[in-house]
Amino acid sequence: MSFVGTTTQPLNPQGSIESRFAALESLYNQAIAEIADMRARDALKTQFLANISHDLRTPLTAVITHAEILRDGMLGPMNDRQLESVRGIIAGGRQLLEQVGEILTYARGAADQLTLAPSTFHFAEVVHQVTRLNESLLNKKQLELAVEIPTDLPPIFADREKVAHVLGNLVGNAIDFTPSGGRVWVRAQVISGGTDMIAEVGDSGIGIAPEHHEFIFEEFAQVDASASRQHHGTGLGLTIAQKLVEMHRGRIWVESELGGGSRFYFTIPYSDDAR
Repeated sequence: MSFVGTTTQPLNPQGSIESRFAALESLYNQAIAEIADMRARDALKTQFLANISHDLRTPLTAVITHAEILRDGMLGPMNDRQLESVRGIIAGGRQLLEQVGEILTYARGAADQLTLAPSTFHFAEVVHQVTRLNESLLNKKQLELAVEIPTDLPPIFADREKVAHVLGNLVGNAIDFTPSGGRVWVRAQVISGGTDMIAEVGDSGIGIAPEHHEFIFEEFAQVDASASRQHHGTGLGLTIAQKLVEMHRGRIWVESELGGGSRFYFTIPYSDDAR
Protein backbone atom coordinates (compact mmCIF):
# COMPACT_ATOMS: atom_id res chain seq x y z
CA MET A 1 0.00 0.00 0.00
CA SER A 2 1.35 3.46 -0.88
CA PHE A 3 0.32 7.03 -0.13
CA VAL A 4 0.54 9.57 -2.93
CA GLY A 5 1.09 13.28 -2.35
CA THR A 6 2.18 13.14 1.30
CA THR A 7 5.42 14.59 2.58
CA THR A 8 7.13 14.28 5.89
CA GLN A 9 9.01 17.03 7.73
CA PRO A 10 12.06 16.20 9.78
CA LEU A 11 11.62 16.63 13.53
CA ASN A 12 13.41 19.56 15.15
CA PRO A 13 13.69 18.72 18.86
CA GLN A 14 16.23 21.50 19.39
CA GLY A 15 13.79 24.14 18.16
CA SER A 16 11.06 22.72 20.38
CA ILE A 17 13.28 22.95 23.47
CA GLU A 18 14.36 26.49 22.61
CA SER A 19 10.77 27.65 22.13
CA ARG A 20 9.71 26.10 25.41
CA PHE A 21 12.65 27.67 27.19
CA ALA A 22 11.76 31.08 25.71
CA ALA A 23 8.15 30.65 26.85
CA LEU A 24 9.25 29.68 30.36
CA GLU A 25 11.65 32.63 30.49
CA SER A 26 8.83 34.97 29.45
CA LEU A 27 6.56 33.55 32.18
CA TYR A 28 9.37 33.88 34.73
CA ASN A 29 9.97 37.53 33.83
CA GLN A 30 6.24 38.20 34.00
CA ALA A 31 6.05 36.59 37.45
CA ILE A 32 9.02 38.65 38.68
CA ALA A 33 7.33 41.84 37.45
CA GLU A 34 4.04 40.89 39.13
CA ILE A 35 5.81 40.10 42.43
CA ALA A 36 7.60 43.45 42.31
CA ASP A 37 4.28 45.19 41.67
CA MET A 38 2.61 43.34 44.56
CA ARG A 39 5.46 44.28 46.89
CA ALA A 40 5.17 47.91 45.87
CA ARG A 41 1.41 47.85 46.47
CA ASP A 42 1.94 46.14 49.84
CA ALA A 43 4.45 48.83 50.83
CA LEU A 44 1.95 51.53 49.86
CA LYS A 45 -0.77 49.78 51.86
CA THR A 46 1.49 49.53 54.90
CA GLN A 47 2.46 53.20 54.64
CA PHE A 48 -1.22 54.15 54.26
CA LEU A 49 -2.12 52.21 57.40
CA ALA A 50 0.67 53.94 59.32
CA ASN A 51 -0.33 57.39 58.07
CA ILE A 52 -4.07 57.03 58.66
CA SER A 53 -3.55 55.45 62.09
CA HIS A 54 -1.25 58.29 63.12
CA ASP A 55 -3.71 60.91 61.83
CA LEU A 56 -6.64 59.30 63.68
CA ARG A 57 -4.90 59.40 67.05
CA THR A 58 -4.95 63.20 67.34
CA PRO A 59 -8.72 63.77 66.95
CA LEU A 60 -9.50 60.69 69.04
CA THR A 61 -7.30 61.94 71.85
CA ALA A 62 -9.03 65.33 71.64
CA VAL A 63 -12.48 63.69 71.90
CA ILE A 64 -11.43 61.72 74.97
CA THR A 65 -9.81 64.75 76.61
CA HIS A 66 -12.88 66.97 76.16
CA ALA A 67 -15.13 64.18 77.42
CA GLU A 68 -12.95 63.86 80.54
CA ILE A 69 -13.26 67.61 81.08
CA LEU A 70 -17.05 67.22 81.05
CA ARG A 71 -16.88 64.16 83.33
CA ASP A 72 -14.78 66.01 85.90
CA GLY A 73 -17.25 68.90 86.03
CA MET A 74 -14.78 71.52 84.85
CA LEU A 75 -17.49 73.09 82.66
CA GLY A 76 -20.25 72.74 85.20
CA PRO A 77 -22.23 69.97 86.87
CA MET A 78 -24.09 67.27 84.95
CA ASN A 79 -26.97 65.05 85.93
CA ASP A 80 -26.52 61.29 86.31
CA ARG A 81 -27.75 60.42 82.79
CA GLN A 82 -25.41 62.96 81.20
CA LEU A 83 -22.50 61.69 83.26
CA GLU A 84 -23.22 58.10 82.25
CA SER A 85 -23.28 59.11 78.59
CA VAL A 86 -19.96 60.96 78.86
CA ARG A 87 -18.37 57.96 80.54
CA GLY A 88 -19.57 55.84 77.63
CA ILE A 89 -17.89 58.25 75.20
CA ILE A 90 -14.63 58.00 77.14
CA ALA A 91 -14.73 54.19 77.31
CA GLY A 92 -15.54 53.85 73.61
CA GLY A 93 -12.93 56.43 72.66
CA ARG A 94 -10.21 54.65 74.63
CA GLN A 95 -11.11 51.30 73.09
CA LEU A 96 -10.98 52.81 69.60
CA LEU A 97 -7.69 54.56 70.38
CA GLU A 98 -6.21 51.25 71.53
CA GLN A 99 -7.27 49.55 68.29
CA VAL A 100 -5.82 52.39 66.21
CA GLY A 101 -2.59 52.02 68.19
CA GLU A 102 -2.50 48.31 67.36
CA ILE A 103 -2.89 49.03 63.65
CA LEU A 104 -0.11 51.63 63.83
CA THR A 105 2.22 49.22 65.63
CA TYR A 106 1.42 46.47 63.12
CA ALA A 107 2.09 48.80 60.17
CA ARG A 108 5.42 49.88 61.62
CA GLY A 109 6.39 46.28 62.26
CA ALA A 110 5.45 45.25 58.72
CA ALA A 111 7.63 48.08 57.40
CA ASP A 112 10.50 47.10 59.74
CA GLN A 113 10.23 50.47 61.47
CA LEU A 114 10.06 49.06 65.00
CA THR A 115 13.20 49.34 67.09
CA LEU A 116 14.10 48.30 70.63
CA ALA A 117 15.09 50.70 73.37
CA PRO A 118 16.35 48.23 76.03
CA SER A 119 16.94 49.00 79.66
CA THR A 120 17.35 46.96 82.83
CA PHE A 121 14.19 46.53 84.90
CA HIS A 122 12.32 44.06 87.07
CA PHE A 123 9.50 42.19 85.34
CA ALA A 124 7.38 42.48 88.50
CA GLU A 125 7.20 46.25 87.93
CA VAL A 126 5.62 45.71 84.50
CA VAL A 127 3.19 43.13 85.93
CA HIS A 128 2.09 45.66 88.57
CA GLN A 129 1.64 48.34 85.89
CA VAL A 130 -0.47 46.09 83.65
CA THR A 131 -2.65 44.66 86.42
CA ARG A 132 -3.32 48.15 87.79
CA LEU A 133 -4.50 49.32 84.35
CA ASN A 134 -6.87 46.32 84.14
CA GLU A 135 -8.15 46.56 87.70
CA SER A 136 -11.52 48.04 86.76
CA LEU A 137 -12.17 45.29 84.18
CA LEU A 138 -11.22 42.60 86.67
CA ASN A 139 -13.60 44.06 89.23
CA LYS A 140 -16.39 44.47 86.69
CA LYS A 141 -16.25 40.77 85.76
CA GLN A 142 -15.48 39.69 89.33
CA LEU A 143 -12.36 37.85 88.24
CA GLU A 144 -9.71 36.60 90.64
CA LEU A 145 -6.20 37.69 89.68
CA ALA A 146 -3.18 35.83 91.03
CA VAL A 147 0.40 37.07 90.55
CA GLU A 148 3.28 34.71 91.28
CA ILE A 149 6.64 36.41 90.76
CA PRO A 150 9.62 35.23 92.84
CA THR A 151 11.18 38.05 94.80
CA ASP A 152 14.63 36.94 93.65
CA LEU A 153 13.73 36.90 89.93
CA PRO A 154 16.69 38.58 88.19
CA PRO A 155 15.98 41.78 86.22
CA ILE A 156 15.80 41.60 82.45
CA PHE A 157 17.46 43.76 79.81
CA ALA A 158 14.70 44.53 77.31
CA ASP A 159 12.43 47.22 75.90
CA ARG A 160 10.14 47.86 78.86
CA GLU A 161 7.36 49.48 76.81
CA LYS A 162 7.22 46.58 74.37
CA VAL A 163 7.31 43.93 77.11
CA ALA A 164 4.42 45.79 78.75
CA HIS A 165 2.60 45.76 75.40
CA VAL A 166 2.98 41.98 75.13
CA LEU A 167 1.89 41.37 78.71
CA GLY A 168 -0.98 43.84 78.41
CA ASN A 169 -2.30 42.10 75.33
CA LEU A 170 -2.17 38.66 76.95
CA VAL A 171 -3.78 39.83 80.20
CA GLY A 172 -6.45 41.74 78.25
CA ASN A 173 -7.28 38.62 76.23
CA ALA A 174 -7.42 36.51 79.39
CA ILE A 175 -9.91 38.93 80.95
CA ASP A 176 -11.95 39.19 77.75
CA PHE A 177 -12.29 35.43 77.22
CA THR A 178 -12.90 34.45 80.85
CA PRO A 179 -16.52 34.38 82.12
CA SER A 180 -17.44 36.29 85.27
CA GLY A 181 -16.21 34.66 88.46
CA GLY A 182 -13.24 33.00 86.77
CA ARG A 183 -9.49 33.18 87.37
CA VAL A 184 -6.59 34.92 85.66
CA TRP A 185 -2.96 34.54 86.68
CA VAL A 186 0.48 35.84 85.80
CA ARG A 187 3.61 33.86 86.65
CA ALA A 188 7.29 34.20 85.85
CA GLN A 189 10.44 32.26 86.59
CA VAL A 190 13.93 31.58 85.30
CA ILE A 191 14.23 28.70 82.85
CA SER A 192 16.48 25.89 84.02
CA GLY A 193 20.00 26.90 83.11
CA GLY A 194 19.33 30.58 83.69
CA THR A 195 19.33 31.59 80.02
CA ASP A 196 15.78 32.98 79.80
CA MET A 197 12.93 34.36 81.82
CA ILE A 198 9.64 32.66 81.02
CA ALA A 199 6.31 34.40 81.72
CA GLU A 200 2.92 32.71 81.82
CA VAL A 201 -0.49 34.36 81.48
CA GLY A 202 -3.27 31.89 82.17
CA ASP A 203 -7.02 31.89 82.59
CA SER A 204 -9.96 29.59 83.33
CA GLY A 205 -11.83 30.83 80.26
CA ILE A 206 -13.35 29.27 77.17
CA GLY A 207 -10.09 27.92 75.78
CA ILE A 208 -8.86 27.44 72.20
CA ALA A 209 -9.11 24.30 70.09
CA PRO A 210 -5.68 22.78 69.29
CA GLU A 211 -6.17 23.22 65.53
CA HIS A 212 -6.35 26.99 66.08
CA HIS A 213 -3.17 27.35 68.15
CA GLU A 214 -0.99 28.45 65.24
CA PHE A 215 -3.80 30.28 63.46
CA ILE A 216 -4.36 32.81 66.26
CA PHE A 217 -0.89 34.28 65.73
CA GLU A 218 -1.62 35.07 62.07
CA GLU A 219 -2.49 38.58 60.88
CA PHE A 220 -6.16 39.61 61.35
CA ALA A 221 -6.98 36.15 62.71
CA GLN A 222 -10.35 35.68 64.40
CA VAL A 223 -11.27 32.20 65.61
CA ASP A 224 -14.88 33.41 65.55
CA ALA A 225 -15.10 35.73 62.54
CA SER A 226 -18.90 35.98 62.48
CA ALA A 227 -20.62 39.35 62.78
CA SER A 228 -22.32 38.13 65.97
CA ARG A 229 -19.09 37.21 67.77
CA GLN A 230 -18.92 38.31 71.40
CA HIS A 231 -15.24 39.29 71.41
CA HIS A 232 -14.17 42.08 69.09
CA GLY A 233 -10.80 43.46 68.07
CA THR A 234 -8.47 44.01 65.16
CA GLY A 235 -7.11 40.46 65.16
CA LEU A 236 -3.60 41.92 65.36
CA GLY A 237 -2.86 41.69 69.08
CA LEU A 238 -1.16 38.29 69.09
CA THR A 239 0.58 38.97 65.78
CA ILE A 240 2.12 42.09 67.30
CA ALA A 241 2.96 40.27 70.53
CA GLN A 242 4.79 37.58 68.55
CA LYS A 243 6.69 40.22 66.58
CA LEU A 244 7.78 42.05 69.74
CA VAL A 245 8.84 38.85 71.51
CA GLU A 246 10.84 37.68 68.50
CA MET A 247 12.54 41.08 68.30
CA HIS A 248 13.91 40.22 71.76
CA ARG A 249 15.07 36.81 70.43
CA GLY A 250 12.40 35.11 72.51
CA ARG A 251 9.42 32.99 71.54
CA ILE A 252 5.70 32.85 72.36
CA TRP A 253 3.23 29.97 72.29
CA VAL A 254 -0.07 28.76 73.72
CA GLU A 255 -1.31 25.66 75.50
CA SER A 256 -5.08 25.35 75.54
CA GLU A 257 -8.15 23.26 74.81
CA LEU A 258 -11.81 24.11 74.46
CA GLY A 259 -13.41 24.54 77.87
CA GLY A 260 -10.08 24.14 79.64
CA GLY A 261 -8.79 27.70 79.73
CA SER A 262 -5.62 29.01 78.05
CA ARG A 263 -2.00 29.44 79.07
CA PHE A 264 0.17 31.76 76.99
CA TYR A 265 3.93 31.67 77.49
CA PHE A 266 6.69 33.94 76.26
CA THR A 267 10.42 34.06 76.93
CA ILE A 268 12.90 36.92 77.19
CA PRO A 269 16.56 35.88 77.02
CA TYR A 270 18.85 37.12 79.75
CA SER A 271 21.99 39.00 78.78
CA ASP A 272 25.07 40.10 80.70
CA ASP A 273 23.63 43.63 80.79
CA ALA A 274 20.79 42.48 83.03
CA ARG A 275 22.93 40.74 85.65
